[in-house]
Amino acid sequence: MIAKRIIPCLDVKDGQVVKGTNFVGLRNVGDPVELAKFYSESGADELIFLDITATHEQRDTVVNMVKRTAENVFIPFTVGGGVRTIDDVTRLLKAGADKVSMNSAAVRNPELIRKSSERFGAQCVVVAIDAKKVAEGKWHVIVNGGRIDTGIDAIEWAKEAERLGAGEILLTSVDTDGVKDGFDLPLTKAVVEAIKIPVIASGGCGNPEHFLKVFQETNASAALAASIFHEGTYTIKEVKGCCSKEGVNIREA
Repeated sequence: MIAKRIIPCLDVKDGQVVKGTNFVGLRNVGDPVELAKFYSESGADELIFLDITATHEQRDTVVNMVKRTAENVFIPFTVGGGVRTIDDVTRLLKAGADKVSMNSAAVRNPELIRKSSERFGAQCVVVAIDAKKVAEGKWHVIVNGGRIDTGIDAIEWAKEAERLGAGEILLTSVDTDGVKDGFDLPLTKAVVEAIKIPVIASGGCGNPEHFLKVFQETNASAALAASIFHEGTYTIKEVKGCCSKEGVNIREA
């Protein structure tokens, strides 16, 4: 059985890691490379950087951050935010990222998934889906940092992303993001059961038991958190200890 992964997420704005609630109310929490080093040394299995307000002008800042991270961190890391073209994917991978996450641009231009997968391999392509509940058992894909409801069914979009060549889905619940009441289990379960590629659960983690619950009640391959790690509320070691104690297959911190 493949070990479940614990992944800290670093939302980056203007070169600094920030955190908010329901995608708003952002506050600075630190330098991305220093935080990445700390998490790597603390037992994180992977890292995800999301440039949440990426623009063309900021791209050089992100590429420089990726290079610095690759020089200092020795676990896999994914970078996303503002990825619009195959050239963006190429630049980030060449700078040292192991995987590239695409969100809004993939919705607008699904061929970006296919082209990236064909050129670099599915293992390098992560499709990020921000989903918001619109009815019982139904979620829509939200783009532009949680601002625009596309009307696209999130489950169907996950299936399409897989068909086009995505190697992994980063699934964030807009409803639970930053709330700390736990992962969106119905959403996570629905997506995991609809596709065969790994799913990273994201949005809502407030304590180690929330990690345990998402692994026990869904077949998510990994779970992600930001606030509880950035604020020092819990450590990666505590999260892994909680999961391991209850029989979840997890790498030791």
